Amino acid sequence: MSSLTTTSSPRLSSLKRLLPPRMDVAPRERLRAAAGGLVGILATALMARSMLAAGQPWLIAPMGASAVLLFALPASPLAQPWSVLGGNMVSATMGVACALTLGATPLSAGLALMLALLAMFTLRCLHPPGGAIAVSAVLGASALQSQGFSFVLMPVGLDTALLLLAAVLYNNVTGRAYPHRAAPPVPGHGTADAAPNQRLGFTHEDLEVVLHRYGQVLDVDPEDLESLLHQAEAQAYQRRFGVIRCGDIMSRDVVTVEFGTPLEEAWNQLRSHRVKALPVVDRARHVIGILTLVDFMKHAGLDRHEGWSRKLRDFLRPSGLTHTEKPEAVGQIMSARVHTAGVDTPIVELVPLLSDLGLHHIPVVDADRRLAGMVTQSDLVAALYRGRLDEATGFSETASAKKSIETLA
Repeated sequence: MSSLTTTSSPRLSSLKRLLPPRMDVAPRERLRAAAGGLVGILATALMARSMLAAGQPWLIAPMGASAVLLFALPASPLAQPWSVLGGNMVSATMGVACALTLGATPLSAGLALMLALLAMFTLRCLHPPGGAIAVSAVLGASALQSQGFSFVLMPVGLDTALLLLAAVLYNNVTGRAYPHRAAPPVPGHGTADAAPNQRLGFTHEDLEVVLHRYGQVLDVDPEDLESLLHQAEAQAYQRRFGVIRCGDIMSRDVVTVEFGTPLEEAWNQLRSHRVKALPVVDRARHVIGILTLVDFMKHAGLDRHEGWSRKLRDFLRPSGLTHTEKPEAVGQIMSARVHTAGVDTPIVELVPLLSDLGLHHIPVVDADRRLAGMVTQSDLVAALYRGRLDEATGFSETASAKKSIETLA
């Protein structure tokens, strides 16, 4: 029995190596993609059949392959609208040309696929199902004798357009932005320098060099790949230095203002407490905005140096009128779009906000979205420095507490 186990084990290991790795796709996403395939093909077939004349093919098999990309991989560069529409139609054109010239022969099928691939590469519309359309045109060469190049428009063009329309509607309704829009690169504050978060580690240019050197088709948007790699860097940092959360480093005694707080009172709060930003909260302490020194400067015209003090006094002084265009309260000049973090948010997730976006203060909210504290750039720098120091010295609060308990025991 043992010899049988020993001899069969290497074979089983070899077989396992042939299997692809397990797909880490959530069950909900699998169901979403599968339901999308049903909706997309069903809608395309019903609409195409009602629009085409009797006897015309209203659905071609390669549309099933296009549907897999459109509903299961909507972020893939191979599944974007131009790739799908251009790839299918140019491939159909090459297939019809070979079928009408050489008939249904093995050579014709091979040439159709080769020409379709070259055309898709040239027109930047690589779409794998296009290869199936090119070969399908050759296999149906006899039927194409009467239909000719109209096959490119109907059913190929019509089916593709209908399937694309279904993909746009279904993906966006189910929470997948389509067409896919990659996150824009973070600007370097108007200078030639890279964003602060990208000055260490790899840069966008480094990734471009590596992809150019790779020189093969990569089924992922380069911007998405860059984002994933930066998230991997953050995960590695978190693994090395442990998880420090916003609740561990935030200031809890936070000075706040409300929507209707007079501007003069808000300005005095900033000056007396020596802070540069005030969270704006409602009566339930939900964060509805943030008021910064920049907001005062922008609305009071303080970006121009002449008459600075006079402008500020005029801006803060109440007009005494019941109706005026002059801002009188915090809610009229605050920034309503405010970035917040949760109490349990790892501080490593704040690095892009406080460095690349140039923010200085991040309000921290609890599970009920109520204000719990504030994290500043100084808080983040101190926490990251402490994490590096603890790693260098081998010290941690957990280890220190454990040692103290052992000493007392």
